[in-house]
Amino acid sequence: MQSSAVINEAVQTLRDGGLVAFPIETVYGLWADAKNPQVIHKVFATKGRPSNHPLIVHLAAPDRFDQAQVDWVPILAPWTRDLSEDTLKLINAFWPGSLTLVFKKDKSVLNDLTGGQDTVAIRAPAHPIAQELLRKFKGGVVAPSANRFGKVSLTSAADVRAEFEDVLDLMILDGGDCEIGIESTIIDLSSGDKAVLPRPGAITPSEILAKTGVNVYQPNELKSDEAMEDLPKISGSLKAHYAPTTPLRLYAPGRVLDALSEFPDINSRVAVAVWDSESSLSEDGHRSAHCEEIEVPSDSTAFASRLYRSLRDLDQPGWDLILFPEPPAGEKWDGVRDRLQRACFGSGPSSSGHVNT
Repeated sequence: MQSSAVINEAVQTLRDGGLVAFPIETVYGLWADAKNPQVIHKVFATKGRPSNHPLIVHLAAPDRFDQAQVDWVPILAPWTRDLSEDTLKLINAFWPGSLTLVFKKDKSVLNDLTGGQDTVAIRAPAHPIAQELLRKFKGGVVAPSANRFGKVSLTSAADVRAEFEDVLDLMILDGGDCEIGIESTIIDLSSGDKAVLPRPGAITPSEILAKTGVNVYQPNELKSDEAMEDLPKISGSLKAHYAPTTPLRLYAPGRVLDALSEFPDINSRVAVAVWDSESSLSEDGHRSAHCEEIEVPSDSTAFASRLYRSLRDLDQPGWDLILFPEPPAGEKWDGVRDRLQRACFGSGPSSSGHVNT
């Protein structure tokens, strides 16, 4: 746990227009004052993030004390005034937690953090130290993942130090490893009539329906292409994202050899991730390359928690290719499936050239 002195130093750094790297339950974030346009520009520059790619605002949850239900309206008033009954159901059921909601923004919200859009994405993280920091700061912070834009997200303080070793004025707080391991579920509420899922995460549409009675629609369930085009841009929505420099590919069940055949160099070293519930692949006989197996959890929650850690550990000069099994069908795997597909598309030595497409 961080001491009060360290938390207070981080709060002062934010007030002074500095950057603080700190974890929430999902991944490590690059924290900055959401009301300071200069430091928001610094966030974009530090990450190498396109200025039209919006940031998520993070807010403190009020202390509940003896309240049966928290009044979120005054907390959200500086950011949005468009709070429907369904919106309040979602907030009361899942905040603080790994659910981000997209609203029509209040006119006072900086265009710099919304990518010039008329919407703003907001969440209240559940990480207790993050909540303490936010309460002491008494304001909103932007907290995009603490990694170079388009690359693998980070879930430990040591990885953040390695990623930004050239950023000397970055304050890094070690809050331990992140529990959930992938970014939050995003629900778009900005249209006013439907809740839409532009980014899956640990919280699934079925869980939302069960707890709140709110139906969540997939973008492809909207009535028209025009309706899909009207969806706001959100963090992590580019086709290439979360990408290692080493080429990454997915293989279907029992099709490792097919995946290897597309990478025929006999001198290649290939890291093959296999389910911990399955037998070894060694008897298949990988004649085309030197392969080493790495077990990954067959439980979706554990897989998500370790996904970025595994990708970062394998993204080393010793490997020429990383193979991961395709996640099973089902919405509890949708979050990691989304991250892996984007990581595959952006992976490889020239991945930095893909991330803006």
